[in-house]
Amino acid sequence: MTDVLSEILAYVGMASILLAFLLETRDALSSKGIVYLLLMAIGSGLLAIRAYLISEWAFFILEIVWCGAAVIALISSNNVDNQPSS
Repeated sequence: MTDVLSEILAYVGMASILLAFLLETRDALSSKGIVYLLLMAIGSGLLAIRAYLISEWAFFILEIVWCGAAVIALISSNNVDNQPSS
């Protein structure tokens, strides 16, 4: 069962990242927009879990950093959106 779950995580994570990239390159999403960043954070987070499960440590580190960057960007954009206008 773990193998099936691992494969599902991999495909959903991959699809999420590819969808974000495809939409961004066609100007349907901004790379700084919430939807793009959510797709990237979710996709890379799922791929990080997959990398951990299969002991692919270089891939795990890459996906953790990518996920962290997306989450930080989401938090930063949320803080900017919540600033009172002057």
